[in-house]
Amino acid sequence: MNISLRKIVCLLTCVVLMAFTEEACAITAPLPSGNSISGTLPVLYIDTENHAPVVSKETYLNGSFHLDPMGVDGVEPLGTETSPLSLQIRGRGHSSWKAPKKPYKLKFGEKTAIMGMPKNKHWALLKPSENTVAGLHLGKLLDMAWTPDFKPVEVVLNGDYIGLYFLTETIRIDKNRVNIYEQKDNETDPDLISGGWLVEVDNYRDKCQITIPECSRWNLTLRYHSPEELSAQQLKWLTDEFNSINSAIYSADKTSSEWEKYIDVESMARFFIIQEVMDNPDGFHGSFYLHKDLPADSKWIAGPIWDLVCYNREKTDYTFRMKVHYGFTPHWIGEIIQYDSFCRAVANVWEQIYPSVLAEIYDHIDSTVLPLASAWSNDCMRWNEDPSQTADLRAERIKTALARNIEWFNSHLPENPCSSSPTVSFDNDYRTVRVYNLQGIMVGEFESPATAASSLPPGLYIIDGKKVRITD
Repeated sequence: MNISLRKIVCLLTCVVLMAFTEEACAITAPLPSGNSISGTLPVLYIDTENHAPVVSKETYLNGSFHLDPMGVDGVEPLGTETSPLSLQIRGRGHSSWKAPKKPYKLKFGEKTAIMGMPKNKHWALLKPSENTVAGLHLGKLLDMAWTPDFKPVEVVLNGDYIGLYFLTETIRIDKNRVNIYEQKDNETDPDLISGGWLVEVDNYRDKCQITIPECSRWNLTLRYHSPEELSAQQLKWLTDEFNSINSAIYSADKTSSEWEKYIDVESMARFFIIQEVMDNPDGFHGSFYLHKDLPADSKWIAGPIWDLVCYNREKTDYTFRMKVHYGFTPHWIGEIIQYDSFCRAVANVWEQIYPSVLAEIYDHIDSTVLPLASAWSNDCMRWNEDPSQTADLRAERIKTALARNIEWFNSHLPENPCSSSPTVSFDNDYRTVRVYNLQGIMVGEFESPATAASSLPPGLYIIDGKKVRITD
């Protein structure tokens, strides 16, 4: 077959033009349906330097960002595509970092207010959850000292749509967050060491931790978030402080008020109520924050709350007792719940919020979760997750769980075990029954509640979900 040189040149030119056109289309065309922004939420565009992938939880990458409000009322733009603002980005989380969809830590170049949240440099991009919506709003309804806020956004990272996220305030000492004195690193002045602390009861190996015995069965690991670098004097003070707290909480005399010298009882009561209403198994196990201001007589405040999940079960006992089945270590609460001051504080707070204040949670869930329907659908398609998990389903699921948990807790407020507890009688409904002590440790299995009640030595137990005093 004879082909002229002119035809060959024309043919090659067409091939080159076609290839160039396809490449241009690939660059400028929108992402396919299901992998694109919904147009219903603000969009946060992030680009790392040289589009380097974010692969580390320790090392920040330099980058830039801009926020497009996408016409959402009340949201102001930040930066533009041609004039973005500076940031740094790295990974965050423990088990969540192993998932295909990653959480991120952001550090803006300067303190910036964003989407109505007060100025700060430090933010997190978290996987969205109806549990977060409910849990953080409960923190505000219960008037915790400070509760993180968040705003839903869709995120495009280095040109890749990575779905729906909650842009969230992180926990740190700041006038707009945990508003206390911030102790300096390597402080040695004894007058300045007794305050300015932000710590987290943790169960992961991490930097900036101390570990001390809590009781004969487990240790207490504390991650100190502020300060970050301890002098020998700071290390000794923190270690001595929590050894003293442990001794006071684990006192055999449950009429003692020694532990109240260290812990703000009402803040602990509010923290406890949130964990039980959410049915959060991690409540006294990890992500359990405490903070203390500078005056020497300041007490440790429970909170802020963070990383709340909902076990979503038919609730039959307090959530911290789940540790018997799943290996969770319920730090302190098994002892604290035996003190009259704590039980009274729980009852007092509950009286303030039940039922009217707590009832506000349901409308808040609807108003926050339901508008995410389109973005959540796109997110599921982007990450190949179950598309049946719609915003409607998520909202109804958490509202149903909360309603059930609230009513259960209202009927099972903790009681002072040192008061005269009524002896409970059981019918002989023969079935296997597990019995626990008030620390949540199983003490035995019996063929029926009646057999358990007649076989146990005198004391206080949880039998068939009821607190029972066994007498001689």
